[in-house]
Amino acid sequence: MIRVLGMMSGTSLDGVDAALIETDGGRIGGFGRSAYKAYSANEAGAFHAALGRWPGEAGTAEAAALSVAAHAALAAGFPEAELIGYHGQTLSHDPGGRGTYQAGSGADLAQKTGRPVVWDFRSEDVRQGGEGAPLAPFFHWACADWARRAGRLETGPAVFLNLGGVGNLTWVDPSAPAPEAPGACLAFDTGPANAPINDLVRAAGRGARDEGGALAASGRADAGIVADFLRHPYFSRKPPKSLDRDAFAALADAVKPLDLADAAATLVAAAAGAVAAGLAHLPGAPGRVLVCGGGRHNRAMMAALEAALPCPVKPVEAAGLDGDMLEAQAFGWLAARVLRGLPTSGPSTTGAPGPVCGGRISYPRSA
Repeated sequence: MIRVLGMMSGTSLDGVDAALIETDGGRIGGFGRSAYKAYSANEAGAFHAALGRWPGEAGTAEAAALSVAAHAALAAGFPEAELIGYHGQTLSHDPGGRGTYQAGSGADLAQKTGRPVVWDFRSEDVRQGGEGAPLAPFFHWACADWARRAGRLETGPAVFLNLGGVGNLTWVDPSAPAPEAPGACLAFDTGPANAPINDLVRAAGRGARDEGGALAASGRADAGIVADFLRHPYFSRKPPKSLDRDAFAALADAVKPLDLADAAATLVAAAAGAVAAGLAHLPGAPGRVLVCGGGRHNRAMMAALEAALPCPVKPVEAAGLDGDMLEAQAFGWLAARVLRGLPTSGPSTTGAPGPVCGGRISYPRSA
């Protein structure tokens, strides 16, 4: 077991999560402390300006440098970490097209922190024909294994729902010998989650997010817009499948004429409806859905999920896990797997033709 610092900056563009995890890249030995660094308004603005762009295009070098600096500053508070897992900041994701781009050099971060860094987790999966996302599912399998051993989760398959900028769903069977084993995992992106809500609130000058879902809770969803949204062919497409942050820009355009509260309520209803549509692709009906990511703090979102899904919806804390830090922990665990040459994705999670060990390892030059 080694101590790894996982670091994640998601498509919600709000800041950097960092969390220690003790692992051998297979089982989870334990969880350590964590921290969060919010982006300043200028930093968030620079990332927003670079969204949808590719290496060498305007603003991407600035975004990459900002990402490395923010992560290095946060990593300085974790001197005990022996290895760092660095996701970088996704600016573009186009599997089957131009590929995937997470801004930020792990080599630069290794030099700034003086520790080895595993990074560029998605490119190899895309190169081999996978979607490159989602990448947390194998870790969800490890979480279910840990929670069962701790007596915090019942036997049988478990379902994790991560609500970041984009939503993704993972069905796991922790009785399987490994996450890459047949039948161990099925995962896919469900649809937009926090990103369009955050963008709506930000554009209205009302902050970075709908705190607690108060705005959405005060509005009324437009059922016609939600119904049109759910007719999109993506929802009937069989998984694995993944989405870019702004894949459903038409939804954001559709809510523009609405009152701000009604627009927020409509976006919440659309996100919940997309999750409900996703359940039809699972191998069986879930006993409950465990929610992680920032979206579980949105009370309107959780209420919409409870209304739309045919099973209980609970935050992952119900299984003894930290829903705010799960993705950061995931990239720490994945970093340990890359170090050992173990798969980080596979056919049932990204659609790659076989198990893929993604990620590059960079060492400080002094090492």
